[in-house]
Amino acid sequence: MMTLHSLALPGKQKPYIMAHRGNRAACPENTLAAFRRALADGADILETDLHLTRDGVFVCIHDGTVDRTTSGRGAVGEMTLAELKALSASYGRVEFADERMPTLAETAALLPPDIALALELKTDDFLKPDACRQLVDELDRYGIRSRTVIVSFNLQRSLAVRAVAPDIPIGFITLSNPLPTVDAQLLGPYWPLLLINPFYVWWAHARGSVVCALDPTPDSRLWLYRLLGCDAVLTDDPATTCRALKR
Repeated sequence: MMTLHSLALPGKQKPYIMAHRGNRAACPENTLAAFRRALADGADILETDLHLTRDGVFVCIHDGTVDRTTSGRGAVGEMTLAELKALSASYGRVEFADERMPTLAETAALLPPDIALALELKTDDFLKPDACRQLVDELDRYGIRSRTVIVSFNLQRSLAVRAVAPDIPIGFITLSNPLPTVDAQLLGPYWPLLLINPFYVWWAHARGSVVCALDPTPDSRLWLYRLLGCDAVLTDDPATTCRALKR
């Protein structure tokens, strides 16, 4: 299980493979098809993005609007679940026309017992204690609380979840901070920051944090992440990354 200060997945080999929005190389991102493909490919951690619908349902989509990835237009937070489910989430790919935006419940139902879940909070709804409590309650209900990590580019969103559930590890993603001094169990620095500060991973480990570089196309840099001791690698294409790691 995942412990508070270390990303520990028994029986899994580091660096763990974190599937970025599922396998978005082979399937439309953040769909059940992409999630199933990533799990079949051998991903250790499934990463997805979380928004709240107008009627208070957690859904997996990256953008604040449905314009880019679905057949509709409009803000996710201004639409009901029924309205969102009426849209194709095929990202314009005809063979996936029947795909729909998944809920957190549907995503959790796919998750095998040995796979972790990384949830990126994409909206300031998660600054509200009620939304955080609802999220924690759902993680409990689906039986995945102990293997979920909450991450965000906005540290305050992650900290709001920690205030409700201190046992759930949180993560911070950054494009600019080369110092691993943020109070979070998982750090996701944009990968060039590891070149600016080659002691980043060592320093993070000394502080009790684990590291997964923000690099959705990591294969040409896997040697670097292994050399530095990164705990996980993010990838858009888990199948290719698994092969590169000889999994």
